[in-house]
Amino acid sequence: MKMLSPEDWSRIVPPGGRVFIGGGASVPFALVDSFLASAEQFKDVEIVHIYGLGESPWIDVRYDGVLRTNSFFLTRPLREAVERGQADYTPCPLSEVASLFRCGPLPLDVALIQVSPPDADGYCSLGVSVDVVRSAVDCARVVVAQMNPKMPRTHGDSRISVRKIAFAIECVADLPEAKKPETDDRHTRIGRYAAQLIEDGATLQLGLGNTPHAVARALKNHHHLGIHTGLFNDALMELVQCGAADGTRKSFRPGKIIASHVMGSRRLYRFVHENADFEMHSSEWVYHPGRIARNDRMVSINGAREIDLTGQVVRDSSGHRFYGGIGALQDFVRGAGRSKEGRPIIALTSTSDEGGHSRIVADLEVGSGVCTGRGDVHYVVTEYGVASLHGRSIRERVARLVEIAHPDHREGLLAGAREKGWLPKYFTTPPPAPLVSDDGIESAWIQFHKQRFLLRPLSPSDMRSIQEFFYSHDEETVRLRYGYRRNRMTGESAYKLVAVDQRKDLAFGLFEEAHGRQELRAIGRYYLDPDGQSAEVAFVVHEEFRHLGMGGFLLGKLAQVAHKRQVKTFWANVLSENYAMKKLFRAVGGRSATAEDGEEEFRIPLVGILQSRRQFLKKKRILCPE
Repeated sequence: MKMLSPEDWSRIVPPGGRVFIGGGASVPFALVDSFLASAEQFKDVEIVHIYGLGESPWIDVRYDGVLRTNSFFLTRPLREAVERGQADYTPCPLSEVASLFRCGPLPLDVALIQVSPPDADGYCSLGVSVDVVRSAVDCARVVVAQMNPKMPRTHGDSRISVRKIAFAIECVADLPEAKKPETDDRHTRIGRYAAQLIEDGATLQLGLGNTPHAVARALKNHHHLGIHTGLFNDALMELVQCGAADGTRKSFRPGKIIASHVMGSRRLYRFVHENADFEMHSSEWVYHPGRIARNDRMVSINGAREIDLTGQVVRDSSGHRFYGGIGALQDFVRGAGRSKEGRPIIALTSTSDEGGHSRIVADLEVGSGVCTGRGDVHYVVTEYGVASLHGRSIRERVARLVEIAHPDHREGLLAGAREKGWLPKYFTTPPPAPLVSDDGIESAWIQFHKQRFLLRPLSPSDMRSIQEFFYSHDEETVRLRYGYRRNRMTGESAYKLVAVDQRKDLAFGLFEEAHGRQELRAIGRYYLDPDGQSAEVAFVVHEEFRHLGMGGFLLGKLAQVAHKRQVKTFWANVLSENYAMKKLFRAVGGRSATAEDGEEEFRIPLVGILQSRRQFLKKKRILCPE
């Protein structure tokens, strides 16, 4: 290894050569300054890099005609350089960048990197950026290093022998810190919805951006989470420090945090320094879909710019303009999709920050590139809920995505879907659903003894679920709960039962997670009378899930919402042999009178239901958010 002098650059960089510059928090700025000071000696040099914190001085217009940038990720200045013809953008999943250096169209002449000083054994550390730097170091003809004592030493595949470094400079400098993502109420609600999809013991990956950051913040009450991610940031560090992420249930590399680069605060850089539980590996290794899939219950959380009603995801463009890059999205969506009980999640706000345009669209803008195909998408989350798309038909996808779009755009989306023949004509715009809790969320997990069920309002996309629910009943249930013999539930009939105007009437369902899907187990609903003071109430609970208290729980939840809407009384006509329903109504203060056809008409004051609700939940050992 030789200490670099300015005269060395003419020998290091050949005419027409290709130079790699390390990225993330490891951009070797002092080395770059020295490199650029000799730029007049270069001829048609191509610079290759990924996302980096801080400025990109090599794209200054003074270097036009001498240096040309080719980036795998575009910041705003880089995008402007692309648009003025001074730079290029190469879309590529991060798992494949190494192959471009090794045996593809981007062989490297020089790699400019930042490392720690060598240890007693003569090894430096790549520190907080192993990612594509590892392959650049392995493939480049000449490696030039900026040695910084403030670079953390990390475990894993981050070591590089000083014998591999041809030239070096020394520079003591703090690593650049990433700004904390700005979030608002929309991101907070997205985080809470996404958290409902993530079970204790899951392994996490977070992408760049404010939405994945908000999801991580919503997971602090989870347990035994693992981490296998490209980017390790402050949000993930906080999950480790609060005890939510201990890696004990990871099926691949248990107990170890796996990452390829670190960006965040100075506190984060101190956390990873000499941390034996934290391993850094190359992007080629970390992002390999097959290796990702070795983590059971792998959950990937990534943002997007736009998604169409069939599930196609746009990440790196808007029309013909390019933004950001593909990054980890393709690799982790596919890896999590192959994982046992894995869940790839696309999380985005329903509207753009600029102009309030819908991010769920009927037609992608001309020129927009699909980053993740509709067949790979499992879950889409906005501040209005969760759409489960995996294995769903186009009709089901459209219905689910319209329901989580911004209410101002739902009618337009439905119109676009109808034009394409994606929806039956009887589908109408879904009205806003009632909130299950006071934190702006329309769903919640409810624990009945040792089993949990998801409580949420019924929606038009539940049409098939209610058909399956109906056909799972025995004849006795159909007669007692529906009040007459019925042997068929057509699609249109099912739609009428779920397409409830929840601003007036109300319909809740309890769903069980089974085999990666939600299966309806109980329904509670009321129909408001014209006077606005009373409502007819009805319940159906699947035969296999009775005696858990579902009927009483749903009655209490309906009463909570109805009370806020100034409703005073529930009523119901109950068949005389429906002993369970009569017992429930009497237990909460209901009074009955004989009606026609052997039925009893019950009148139940809401005040009685609400007074007995807490005692009922305790007796039945039901845990729910209040």
